[in-house]
Amino acid sequence: MVRTARVALDVILTRPEAEGQTWAVGLRKAGHRLKNWPLIEVNPMTDLMRLRSVLDAWHGYQAVMFVSRAAVTNALGTMKPKAGWGMTRCWATGPGTRQALRDVGVPDTLIDSPPPDAAQFDTESLWPVVQSKLQPLKPVLLLRGSDGDQEDPSSQGSGRDWLLRQLAMNGVSVEILSVYQRSVPRWDKYRLQEASQAAQDGSIWLFSSSQALDNLSSLLPDQDWGATRAMATHERIVQTAKAMGIGKVVFCRPSLGEVLASLELMA
Repeated sequence: MVRTARVALDVILTRPEAEGQTWAVGLRKAGHRLKNWPLIEVNPMTDLMRLRSVLDAWHGYQAVMFVSRAAVTNALGTMKPKAGWGMTRCWATGPGTRQALRDVGVPDTLIDSPPPDAAQFDTESLWPVVQSKLQPLKPVLLLRGSDGDQEDPSSQGSGRDWLLRQLAMNGVSVEILSVYQRSVPRWDKYRLQEASQAAQDGSIWLFSSSQALDNLSSLLPDQDWGATRAMATHERIVQTAKAMGIGKVVFCRPSLGEVLASLELMA
């Protein structure tokens, strides 16, 4: 049950459209004035033959790592392993990705993710959960997004690099496949004017990706962010926001309940 907020705030949700739906509903139910402005546009990749070949080889992987809900929906939304789920583990760093795996039919017993009370939902919190289950001679598949012809820095980042190093040190090889493409959204002049105003009027921006911050900076390259208030769902995102010049940034864990509680403190 979502409690009504003590003070209604102007909140800007920047998550990709599909990933932000639950939070958007919850924020509105709590009475906040919401602007749903996704700062990452997500589109499926078109190499379906490559995806099909990976799914056909599903049982050859000891685990498949999904970097986000989008990785799940774009990889398993229309196709599934022909021979069933088998014993292959599915790794997720957060509750949203875990729920997406459940939604496409992955048995809960095959999903590894950080505990609900983890301080962060990231690869560092996932590692203690999966380390003891590793099989050195069997590869791990990493499913993530891309930016055009470049690897997606938000999906890779220091957290993904860290995980790849840990797997390498444990003798586990990793195959990587991009299953969706992330890009900067197309904002018209009216949205850009609104966003510039929202950077100065006390609105609270909610960021769950460093790439969202990078995209916002590219959309408004001359904006002064000194008066901007923001919440970020990972300490790395907090640091990106501060480096961008955002005046006030607070950390909150990436769950709707935590977001609403943190908004109460910022009222």
